[in-house]
Amino acid sequence: MTVHFRTCPLCEATCGLAIETSGDQVISIRGDEEDVFSRGYICPKAYALKELHHDPDRLRAPLIRRDGALVPASWEEAFAEIGRRLPPILAAGGPDAVGVYLGNPTVHNLSLLIYSRALLKVLRTTHVYSASTVDQMPKQVSAGLMFGTPLSIPIPDLDRCDHLLMLGANPFVSNGSLMTVADAPGKLRALRARGGRLIVVDPQRTRTAKEATRHVAIRPGADAHLLFALVHVLFAERLVRVGRLAEHLRPGDVERIEVLSREFVPERVAERCGIDAGTIRELARGLAAATHPVVYGRIGTCTQAFGTLASWLVDVLNVLLGALDAEGGALFTRAAAGSEHARGGDGRGRGLKIGRRKSRVRGAPEVCGELPVACLAEEIETPGAGQIRALITIAGNPVLSTPNGTRLEQALGGLDFMISLDIYLNETTRHADVVLPGLSPLEQSHYDLALRQLAVRNVATYSPPVFAAPEGHPPEWHTLLRLLGVVAGAGGDVAALDALVAGQAAAGGPMPEGRVGPERILDIMLRAGPYPLTLADLEAAPHGIDLGPLEPRLPGALRTPSGKVELAPEPIVDDVARLRADLARTEPPLTLVGRRDLRSNNSWMHNLEVLVKGPERCTLRIHPDDAARLGVSGRARVRSRVGEVELPVEITEDIRPGVVSIPHGWGHDPAGAGMRVAARHAGVSSNLLSDELELDPLSGNAVLCGIPVEVEPVLTVGP
Repeated sequence: MTVHFRTCPLCEATCGLAIETSGDQVISIRGDEEDVFSRGYICPKAYALKELHHDPDRLRAPLIRRDGALVPASWEEAFAEIGRRLPPILAAGGPDAVGVYLGNPTVHNLSLLIYSRALLKVLRTTHVYSASTVDQMPKQVSAGLMFGTPLSIPIPDLDRCDHLLMLGANPFVSNGSLMTVADAPGKLRALRARGGRLIVVDPQRTRTAKEATRHVAIRPGADAHLLFALVHVLFAERLVRVGRLAEHLRPGDVERIEVLSREFVPERVAERCGIDAGTIRELARGLAAATHPVVYGRIGTCTQAFGTLASWLVDVLNVLLGALDAEGGALFTRAAAGSEHARGGDGRGRGLKIGRRKSRVRGAPEVCGELPVACLAEEIETPGAGQIRALITIAGNPVLSTPNGTRLEQALGGLDFMISLDIYLNETTRHADVVLPGLSPLEQSHYDLALRQLAVRNVATYSPPVFAAPEGHPPEWHTLLRLLGVVAGAGGDVAALDALVAGQAAAGGPMPEGRVGPERILDIMLRAGPYPLTLADLEAAPHGIDLGPLEPRLPGALRTPSGKVELAPEPIVDDVARLRADLARTEPPLTLVGRRDLRSNNSWMHNLEVLVKGPERCTLRIHPDDAARLGVSGRARVRSRVGEVELPVEITEDIRPGVVSIPHGWGHDPAGAGMRVAARHAGVSSNLLSDELELDPLSGNAVLCGIPVEVEPVLTVGP
């Protein structure tokens, strides 16, 4: 028996694991009690790593389409096919003839995160899409405009706050999101145990809401209206206390916010939010009365028509409460590697520019080098210069995870060529002409380059592979570099290409000796970071290195053109008029929202029996009053502008009347996918109902919260 210590790569919690193995078999997985971040905590997903590693459906060899069917092939055959078919498409149509989609697991994979960037740099396509415009781009835009970079996101100080207002988040299930935290339930319970208050604003009475001091059931999509009303109350009742932050704010911005808030009087906002004016005032006064208040918003605040405004107003409130950059408030993490703002300075930088170009068909904005993924289908379908003729997907399943999956699936059939790098033959990769298999997470090293920039505590942990890769199976960074070589016409000399990537990362500085691949890049980043750390230091500390609690960091955490917190960025201020006009909107009779499950992580973990067993979880949750009014009981049909689904009904008072809920990531029933366990627990895809034409205009994020729907009973015929 051998015990390996490793960080779990399956969600944002980054829990430490102790993995016991014998030979090539995983025997057990438990929490690492000595891990500096998680201290032994894990969720059910961690146990599933064993099943994932041994899953017989996980791809072990490349697949090539022959006579309409995907058949096993050698790596050389796969790259010969890519070399034969991809360069002519680039030669005929230029870089924009090829699109790239990056899935959520890319962020949890050191090789994919580093080397996909290298591929994109060489490919030079403007058709870059990712899961970010499904669930988080509004926060990246608001943070970038206010603080200077897309990952300059203030993190709630859960260990020291005494009043937490949480909107659209369910960390008892999600473990935190854009807030890397292990044992979020324990930290939130500790908040209440020390006399603090947890207020949850959500259309559903989630697991987190059930543990809260108070649950406020808001109408879907109205978070920005509520937040602006809270801002209004702070100004109207003279509760604003900027304090020491005043020297770090751009002159005139606080006054501008006050003017913008004047029309968002609680009495005017109440109907749109479904929350009475008295409750709104109580919420504002409660924040102002607290010693260490903090406001946090997540997926529910991002996946709506006013996602960027809601994300912005969360941090506006933190500023007006004096909670930004303060212990017990919202602080900036100082990551050991990969952060643009970790080394301090006077706060000046380039800032974030959005909308530097527009999508070809719809004119949707580019943000952070990406176009909205909701535009992907139309960019494949529409003829003309810049039409996508080939698509590369990396660790993603956009047919299930992006809006109007039916339209995207049909569009994929019109491509000239498609390449997928993935561990499964899923609902998307089944359309590929070449599928390049990735490795098991346990067959590769791991460092959370992105997530440690959003952690509630400064830590650094490196995990070597638990198992060697199977003979003949290249690591994923090799695969991406070979693909880069095809694009560049540079051949398949992986060592030479890797040296070029490392040289760019080092930017003229010293190159670590004796390392290659992602370890060399990571070592370069650590040496250039804010701590005296090398990769060797992390290798010698299998439980991680604790770099201390979050601390006040202004102005050094900023990278804005002014060197100040830009509290009223022009693009966001200009969008307030749209929010003001929406106050008069008539609410649809029934709207759809999503939901998370502790044993589910997007669309790719449903092939593991340990996570899908038990009662069916892909259900339509509906309030008893709505169920009675509509005559709905056993099964229901849900219809939107773009599609319809049928699924079992779950009648519960844990959801607001006028709102129904379907979890995301399901719908594993199409022919040609190779996920047998998932097919037995297929469920339906909620994204057959989401509308690809509905976007947050500033970030291009899809609108998945508050979709107007109709619900009707499905009548069953007796024997």
